[in-house]
Amino acid sequence: MTIKQLHFILIFLLSMVTLTAQTQGDKPLIMPKDTIVVKDSLKTAADTLHKKGSDVDSVVYASGKDSLIFFVQDRKMDIYGSGDLKYKNTNLKSGKIFVDFTTNNVQAFGKESDSLKGQLTETPVLVDKGEEYKGTRMRYNFKTTRGYITYAATKGEEAAYSGAKINKMDRSTFFIEHGLYTTCDATDPHYCFYGTEMKVIQKEQMMGKWVWLTFAGVPFPIPLPFVVVPLQSGRRSGLIPPAYGESADYGQYFSHIGYFWAINDYVDEALTGDYFTKGSYRLNSRFRYAKRYNFSGLIQGGYADLVTGEKTDAGRTERKEWNIQVVHNQTLTPTSRFDVNLNFLSSSLYNKLNSTDLNSLLNNVITSNATYYKNWEESGSSMSVNYNRTQNLNSGNISEILPSLSFSKSQFYPFKSSASSTSNKWYELFGISYNGQLQNRRIKEQGDLQIRGGIQHSISTGFSPKFGYFNVAPSFSYHEDWYTKQIERTSVLNAAGTSDSVITRDVHKLGFVRTYSMGISASTKLYGILQPQFAGIAAIRHIISPSISYNFTPDFSKDKWGYYGKYKSAHSGEEVIYNKYEKEIFGGASRGEQQSIGLNVDNLFEMKTTTDPHDTTSKENKIQLLNLNGGINYNFAADSMRFSNLYLGYRTQVGSILSFSGSSSYSLYSYDSSGRSIGKFLLDDNKGLLRLNSFNLSVSLNFSGDKITSGKSENTNAQGTGMPGVSSAYQEANKTYRGIYETEEADFSIPWNISLNYNYSMSKSNPFVTTKYSNVSGNFNFNLTPTWKFIVSGSYDIDNKRFAAPQVAVSKDLHCWLMNFTWNPLGSYTGYRFEIRVKAPQLQDLKVTKADNFYSGR
Repeated sequence: MTIKQLHFILIFLLSMVTLTAQTQGDKPLIMPKDTIVVKDSLKTAADTLHKKGSDVDSVVYASGKDSLIFFVQDRKMDIYGSGDLKYKNTNLKSGKIFVDFTTNNVQAFGKESDSLKGQLTETPVLVDKGEEYKGTRMRYNFKTTRGYITYAATKGEEAAYSGAKINKMDRSTFFIEHGLYTTCDATDPHYCFYGTEMKVIQKEQMMGKWVWLTFAGVPFPIPLPFVVVPLQSGRRSGLIPPAYGESADYGQYFSHIGYFWAINDYVDEALTGDYFTKGSYRLNSRFRYAKRYNFSGLIQGGYADLVTGEKTDAGRTERKEWNIQVVHNQTLTPTSRFDVNLNFLSSSLYNKLNSTDLNSLLNNVITSNATYYKNWEESGSSMSVNYNRTQNLNSGNISEILPSLSFSKSQFYPFKSSASSTSNKWYELFGISYNGQLQNRRIKEQGDLQIRGGIQHSISTGFSPKFGYFNVAPSFSYHEDWYTKQIERTSVLNAAGTSDSVITRDVHKLGFVRTYSMGISASTKLYGILQPQFAGIAAIRHIISPSISYNFTPDFSKDKWGYYGKYKSAHSGEEVIYNKYEKEIFGGASRGEQQSIGLNVDNLFEMKTTTDPHDTTSKENKIQLLNLNGGINYNFAADSMRFSNLYLGYRTQVGSILSFSGSSSYSLYSYDSSGRSIGKFLLDDNKGLLRLNSFNLSVSLNFSGDKITSGKSENTNAQGTGMPGVSSAYQEANKTYRGIYETEEADFSIPWNISLNYNYSMSKSNPFVTTKYSNVSGNFNFNLTPTWKFIVSGSYDIDNKRFAAPQVAVSKDLHCWLMNFTWNPLGSYTGYRFEIRVKAPQLQDLKVTKADNFYSGR
């Protein structure tokens, strides 16, 4: 059958429109009596249309499989058979399309099927700026973008609407008659909201009267007279739904009920509270702010009035607990920044009752820091001002360093010539570095406040000339500490005269502690290469890096230095030496001369694989097989036992599968009947050459299946509470309502994963007493099916034969829903949590949760 084509171009002079039409089929185009057939000249059609005018302001493209008919005088066009109409960002496809250029209205219908009686084919499909609308009948206005669709369905970015009739008022507002709303993209949605009258404002909210929530087509038996569902993704203001529970001490409760206020793109506030039926309550506030690439932070605090027992009970208690946290991170300039993380807590009880983070519950020490940092890249200098505070929640002791000022100058070469040269004189390799600190420490223990402060100067030199194959590096370091206090000790007899008591008192006196040390080291490298050229191994390389060093530190406890004091025991009359500056912030001078030689040997074993000659993409791989190092020192100035322990360390990494590391130390000296080391070699005592002093080993294994790739990406962890300008890691670390049962969302794309860790340590400093610890921990997760994932994690103390923090989790991907079950079978926080929730972030509060546990927090 021959194919004939007919092209029409109609130019509307008034609106500067070109209408291009194309029709193709087995018959010529048939024109009714009131139509105009344009052949060679377009002038008549143009003049005629110019009188009528049109609001269409762009090119309209149209095509039809069966026929395309123009009614020039009426400015109308009919398209039959697979009609396709394009205008700007709008594309309409339908079996029948009728266009009226006077009113800019378009009507589209499906056509009856030739094979299936009573059914329609080629039903209208409208795509408007990426949004698709489907129905059996459609009326649409190009200019106003308003219209209605009969028996229609439309799909937005994350939700779908359908109904007997959809009336589109503008690009974001729909009125739906007998409508369905769902975020499920299945052909038959697993759940939906059904209502006779619904209004949808895209990305804002869905409203409806007498709405049923249906599951698998079965409606919940009780309808809701009026429903408003927020459809915003990301941060949005709204009520925070409460959780219900029961505590043995405080009664039944509603927790974290409150309001979240998204003030703007940079600031938000969350106010929550807890109420207990026995009279206790908690109030919490969290204020966050952020500006991308500039600063971010939060201020949060809480207050709790905790009551246990009735008013008539003898054991009734009332406690008021509070906490304050301030976090601020700001880049002031490219070379300076300011970071604050302050935590203040009344006691550990607040954490135990209010925190939902397992790590916080187990942590008995909280630390606060505030730091201003500035560096000068041109001169290699940097400065930092820091405040540090540590609070022990068990004892209540507080340690503060306020202020702490540090200035450092990186190594510079004072004798180096400014002229560039490839070879330097030996004296040009001499470098100097400096570091200075000022610290004031406040320690409060059991109500007693102690204040210590000081200034420290440190100067180090570096010099690294090379002699042949050897690198020689002499060094010298000098330290000077300034203090305003020192201690003085005296001894007095007790009342019975049987022993003496040592009295220590502070003396306010300016003191200087000047110490120095010097040394020299030499090192080189030796290479050995073996090229077996079999089993895919191209070469094995062994690198030996031996080094020898000498260090000298004088004995600063001698009288000439003045850093140590003496007193006589009132009971025995013996002279006792003490360090005058042992309580100061930088400590005092060392006691005893150090004059030692150290020997260290590092070994590195590497392997290079061969390329596959049959694969042009094959590449050589370099694999690090083993790192093995050892060292020992010899102190000339010691009276006895001049050799230190022999140290050995080893480490290997086989891809991402196996990690192996460990260390051990050995003593060369014998011991007495009580296990104390004596100045006699084991070899001389017929006890061998070395004695194992300590040993530790760590092995990690990690196996996983190949990741399953899919053309469809689903984010099952969308929370919709992110804040612009704040990194995901920052948001994750500061989630307000994290629970101990809230684990990382299951990744169904990894079919299975096994990670095992084994740790073993042994200490045998006393040969008659052995202290051992061994532990196995692991995580095993696997997909039973593509939508079922099981996760088992925990650790086992081999020596004490008990499990620590085991946990079992099961996740099920229910397409548009997600089910999580977490069970803690043992420990202080035994219990389970079961939850089914909608994946869509705009409906994250649509969930069912059941928990049974002994944990009283949120």
